[in-house]
Amino acid sequence: MNYFVTGATGFIGKRLVAKLLARPDSVVYILLRALELPRISEYHEYWGVDPSRVVPVVGDLTLPHLGVSKTDLRKLKGKITHFFHLAAIYDLKASAEDQQRANVDGTRNTLNLAETIAVKHFHLVSSIASAGLFEGLFREDMFEEAEHLENPYFRTKHDSEAIVRKECRVPWRIYRPAIVVGDSRTGEMDKIDGPYYFFKLIQKIRKLVPSWMPTIGIEGGRINVVPVDFVVSAMDYIAHLKNEDGQCFHLTDPSPMRVGDLLNSFARAAHAPQMTMRINAAIFGFIPRHIRKALFALTPVRRIRNAIMKDLGLPDSIFEFVNYPTRFDCRETLRVLKGTDIAVPPLDTYAWRLWDYWERHLDPDLFIDHTLRGQVAGKVVLLTGGSSGIGKATIRKIAEAGAIAVTIARDAKQLDETRLEFAAAGLTLITHVVDIAAKEQCDALVKLMNEQYGGVDILINNAGRSIRRGVENSFDRFHDYERTMEVNYFGALRLTMGLLPAMLAKQKGHVVNISSIGVLTNAPRFSAYVASKAAMDAWTRCAASEFADRHIDFTTINMPLVKTPMISPTKLYEQVPTLTPEEAAVLVIDAIIRKPVRIATRLGIFGALLHSLTPKVAQIVMNTSFNMFPDSIAAGQNKESVALQHPSADQIAFAQVMRGLYF
Repeated sequence: MNYFVTGATGFIGKRLVAKLLARPDSVVYILLRALELPRISEYHEYWGVDPSRVVPVVGDLTLPHLGVSKTDLRKLKGKITHFFHLAAIYDLKASAEDQQRANVDGTRNTLNLAETIAVKHFHLVSSIASAGLFEGLFREDMFEEAEHLENPYFRTKHDSEAIVRKECRVPWRIYRPAIVVGDSRTGEMDKIDGPYYFFKLIQKIRKLVPSWMPTIGIEGGRINVVPVDFVVSAMDYIAHLKNEDGQCFHLTDPSPMRVGDLLNSFARAAHAPQMTMRINAAIFGFIPRHIRKALFALTPVRRIRNAIMKDLGLPDSIFEFVNYPTRFDCRETLRVLKGTDIAVPPLDTYAWRLWDYWERHLDPDLFIDHTLRGQVAGKVVLLTGGSSGIGKATIRKIAEAGAIAVTIARDAKQLDETRLEFAAAGLTLITHVVDIAAKEQCDALVKLMNEQYGGVDILINNAGRSIRRGVENSFDRFHDYERTMEVNYFGALRLTMGLLPAMLAKQKGHVVNISSIGVLTNAPRFSAYVASKAAMDAWTRCAASEFADRHIDFTTINMPLVKTPMISPTKLYEQVPTLTPEEAAVLVIDAIIRKPVRIATRLGIFGALLHSLTPKVAQIVMNTSFNMFPDSIAAGQNKESVALQHPSADQIAFAQVMRGLYF
């Protein structure tokens, strides 16, 4: 038996051709554009057949008779039993013009070819989109009842189906698949579409909060999703049945899931938090469409919406599907498939395969240059406090990635040792002895960087001063607050403001501030340190808002406890879990690569939420830690402080649970 298939190299088409080739003595003719012809050997290899069983026919969907040559028309005439038309644009982001040419004009051209070569059966692969946004149950024998076809995809799928119904002079069958996802057995998919648009959102939530924490989600209509293997098997089986011409078949799930349940299936598959509380999107339906349109036309609303949609990779029309009003009756499909093993499997049985394949092969982040070299090679990176600890570990990675690495510190000897250490490893590190608390030295550095390098591309404010001392023990030590603020806030601010003009002139730049988890959790005994870091955090938020449209990025890293010389006076920290400088440097590198607004641990985010939602509870937790962990020997004012430098079992247990917090 001979077949002709358009769209044979597409996601559904390739699998349909494989099914057809499984039939004895079958030969499949496939439409290929001229530029695809060199790849025919790849397709033969994919299907595992010799060239005699898959025959390419050169043509173009947008041309009359698909642009098939007269010679090929003569060869094909009377030879094709089943003609399958799959070629179309299945993309919500495609332009209306492109969809018209491919879906509507292409169907008419295809039908003319099929009639010219006298095929015996014509099969159109349409879509449930041809029903538009019909409110209620849409049966397989319904067509003219479709409503709300303003979306170009809905309109063109409906119009292409109309061409077959009204103009086709050979026996025809129409198939309306639901939203097609990957193979239920392998998870394989070729692009992001349908529910896949929400995968990035699920992934982001998973990174922010633990899987056991309930989250707020959305609820809406029922979304009909089917795996590609079901669609192909059903089409292949139905196409070869007798006495079914002139019929339409819904290749849909008889028991579709609501949006919230569907998203939770994928959340479980991703080991992400489930959306326990859901807001039904239908509550916004009372707002007249013209008012919603006017609201989204406002510049602030439009910019926020565009930024969110871009970050999540969502098309503009995705929200039409959240409140999807249509349910699809598939009784004819169930009738003809009765007695076979062809059925839609429950989503929960294969959702994990879809997620795994997406995360390994389709996640947009996989196609972004996530290498540090790709971000910093040849660029000027200035990091403060690079002679030890986090700064030293970070600037080394930056130097290894090919950046013009510059660092400053107060200790000339330690800075020279670091530079020589880098040189011994074949790395170039430019060093300057600068105390950023000294205005004159800071101003001189800014002048040097602007004159010698034209400013900096990336500034990392890492240098800092930390004091661990309770407020009660600081009544007569106001200078602790002054000197901490001078380094952590005024010093970092002075340097940042000095280098920002050059960034603005170039319309590019990135400022990374090493803050503290204590800002999120309001750690006791660190009032001087946390206040200084909080001040820089607040200034950064203000500046980021002003420069959001000037291509200047700001990232704040709420760093957890790191084992560096800065915490060495507190002997208690030798017994509690901390990050190594190298682990902390990974967070800084991540900031440079991804340029997020904030990087924080889950514990830090939880602490911030606790302080926002239940401040009294948060105070009790922090007060418990305050009483459990006394001042260090250096800060203590009594012998009790000295005696408790070796942690008790309770202290160790508390520190393990609250890993990364300052106590």
